[in-house]
Formats: sequence, structure tokens, C-alpha cells
Amino acid sequence: MNAPLAPGFVNGDVSFWYRSIGVPVPTEPLAGDVQADVAIVGAGYTGLWTAYYLKKLDPALRIVVLEKEFAGFGASGRNGGWLAGLLPGSAARYAKHHGRDTALRFQREMFAAVDEVIRVAQAEGIDADLVKGGLFNVARTPAQTARLRAEIVAQRSWGWTPEDVDLLSTREMAARINVEGALAASWSPHCARIQPALLARGLARAVRNLGVELHERTPVTEIARGRAVTPGGTVSADLVLRCTEGFTAAVPGHHRDWLPMNSSMIVTEPLDNWDEIGWSGRELLGDMAHYYMYAQRTADDRIAFGGRGRPYLYASRLDDRGHTHDWTVDALWHLLTSFFPALKHARVEHAWSGVLGVPRDWCATVGLDRSTGLGWAGGYTGHGVTATNLAGRTLADLALGRATDLTTLPWVGRRVRRWEPEPLRWLGVHAMYRLYRLADAREATGTPRTSVLARIADMITGH
Repeated sequence: MNAPLAPGFVNGDVSFWYRSIGVPVPTEPLAGDVQADVAIVGAGYTGLWTAYYLKKLDPALRIVVLEKEFAGFGASGRNGGWLAGLLPGSAARYAKHHGRDTALRFQREMFAAVDEVIRVAQAEGIDADLVKGGLFNVARTPAQTARLRAEIVAQRSWGWTPEDVDLLSTREMAARINVEGALAASWSPHCARIQPALLARGLARAVRNLGVELHERTPVTEIARGRAVTPGGTVSADLVLRCTEGFTAAVPGHHRDWLPMNSSMIVTEPLDNWDEIGWSGRELLGDMAHYYMYAQRTADDRIAFGGRGRPYLYASRLDDRGHTHDWTVDALWHLLTSFFPALKHARVEHAWSGVLGVPRDWCATVGLDRSTGLGWAGGYTGHGVTATNLAGRTLADLALGRATDLTTLPWVGRRVRRWEPEPLRWLGVHAMYRLYRLADAREATGTPRTSVLARIADMITGH
């Protein structure tokens, strides 16, 4: 490994976020059969938010949440900490079947969900290092600059106002974050930094305080009408809600529903040269590369920096503990120091990976089949920190039979075809990302017509 490693460097072991606060001691597993009103499979953000709002709306409900590891073990405790009001999918695809006005309303609900998470965190005493500093997207090549400008034009066409997103001048860019080689940037206020594991732990505590029964170390081996089956017993319930996101491929009968996409992160040791970097506003940082990155300045003055490593493991296999390949750590370090050359003498303290759920059309869904009592939510394609809150509220309304503005959003009841069988699935995903990497490399050298490579990549998997 070429990246400089700090003493005690950790690779995997869930995430730095949990290492910094301590991995929780799981609650007792399910022991015996249980009768409930609602069974929720998965104690990530989706399952926890759903349980929270269900119990708030109807305190008399008996709700049982089942989790294989501990609450927040998956993407909820490993993500980049972007509480961002970004759609979990394409506005145009949602509008195609549900109309433009519904897609516009969906975007506004996503913006509002950022503030709803902040409100609940304050109300429940969840200290998740929240800072609503907005989102800063930077372009570092002429091709990225063109995409940035085109993205803003597209966002304007979908109802984003200058107050929602704006193009920054070079001076405004430098005043926010001093990114090497930045040519253009945009900023949106609809984003907050969080420490994701703190939010997951706080939500788990909040739902238990409301009377929700949470059983960790309880893998679910079967989800069927009226029941969720585990090695320790069966939860019988009128409604069984699947909230398993990137781990959905491991659920019997759902192997090809959502592809488990890997994303990886590194975090530096605490830094003391912020005068060279800027970043005093604690904005979230992204870029306009095809093979994009995401980053935050943490509460203890590190940089947590993420991107795609090995995007997909053959046959939807999962690496539960978050181990990250050496070449991924090196690639992330190289990219980080190209953004901030002042970090060349800093060291990497932790690296980890996690999986997110990707539907075949790259658009998230929420649904409940009243005929079977089976519900689901997920497939957030990397935008789940905020989308899980909106999904949880929506799924709660559906479960209670409430006709609300949320239950008419365009992701409700959306169904798409499944992913192709292997080896086509593996070949398609890896071809897509290989082309993205090639397009980014050529853009960095000024090679023309790189957009053709990206369009081919998009067509391969429908991205």
C-alpha cells in the first residue's frame, strides 16, 4: 500500500464512525414466537425511521424490529454523512409515469426532509454532529465544468431556484474550500453534515424509548405473508416490512431485485493546517467526475473521503465487515491529495467499505401490497441518508392506510424489472465503471469526445 498509514491504522471493522464512538453491544436476539402488529426486517435508517413514525402516529401498535447484526450496521453506519436533499433517482424517470408536477413535489419533499431529520434529532436529543453547511460541488476539468453548468440548467428545469442551487464565482469558490485546480463550483443549502453512526445509535435509542421492540443478532431467514422467520422464533404480524437496502440480495426471493453496490471511504488523522484548505463552513464536498467522490470535514477536524472501490462483487456477494482493498485506499488517497496538496504529509487512519442498494432503473421505491401485507422501501442509489426519512414516513402512512401527500409521491408502488443473471450482471457493472474511469482519465488530459465513453457506460446498465 502506497498511502501513508497512521499508527494503529484500521481496515474494515465496520467503519471509522463506529470506531470513534464504540461499536454498540447488541440487544438480546429474538427467543421464541411473537405476535405483533408490524414486523420490520432491518434496523438501518429505513427500518428505524419507519418504526419511529409508526409509533408516533399510533402508540398502541406492537412493532418488532429484527436485525441480523446491530442497528446501523450497514450503510446507515458507514456512509459519507451527507444529509442531502437529492432525489434517489431521476426526476425525468419519475415524471415519465407520474407527471411533472408529482416529480417536482417529490424534490420539494426531499429538501424538506433534511430539516425534518434535524428537527427530530433536536427533539430526541440526538447529537449527531449536525451542521447544515450546504453542498459544494466542484469541477476540475473543462468537461466537468460543462457538466456542472448543464446540471444546474437541468435542475432549474425541475424547479430548483437560485436559492436552491447557484453557480459560484472563482472568488466565492476559494472563499469556501481551497480545492486545487477548481475551475467552477455550485452550492446548495439543502445539505447537512452528520456523523452517521451517531444518528443510527440515537434513532435506535429513540424507538426503544417509544416502546418498539428491537431484536439484534436476529437474522431473518424467510419473509412471507404474515410472518418473518428467524432461527430464534417467528414474528407473526399483519404487516411485514422489508427495509434491508444493500443487503436485500441476501433475502430469499430477492436476489436480483437490487444490486449491492460497494462504496469505500478513508479518513485522515486530525489535521491542523486548515488555513491552507479553508472549509470553515463545514460544507459537504462533491465533484463532477463520472467516477465521483464525496467528502466531509468531521467534527474532530479530519477529512472523510469516499468513492467507488470495487463497485460490485460477483453474484451479489457481501463483505460484511467493510474490508477495503489496498488499491482502493491508494486510489482514494491519490485523489484526496490531488484535491488538497497540503495533505501530502498527513496519514490515513481508517479505511472501510459498505453497500448500497441499486434498482435496475436506478430509482428508489416504497410500497405496500395490501393483499399480502408485505411492504418495502429502499434502493436509494447512494442518496439514502435523507431519503430514508421520507421513505419511513411514507411507509408509515401506507401501513396505517392514511391517504397523504406522501403516499402519492412517484416512488410509491414503483416496480421495475430485476437485474440480469450472472455473469451478465457482473460484466455490465464493471464495464460501466471501467468506462467511467477511462472517461475521467482522458478528461484530465484534455482528450476530446470523452462524453461518448460515459454515454456508453450509462447505456450498459441504464444509469
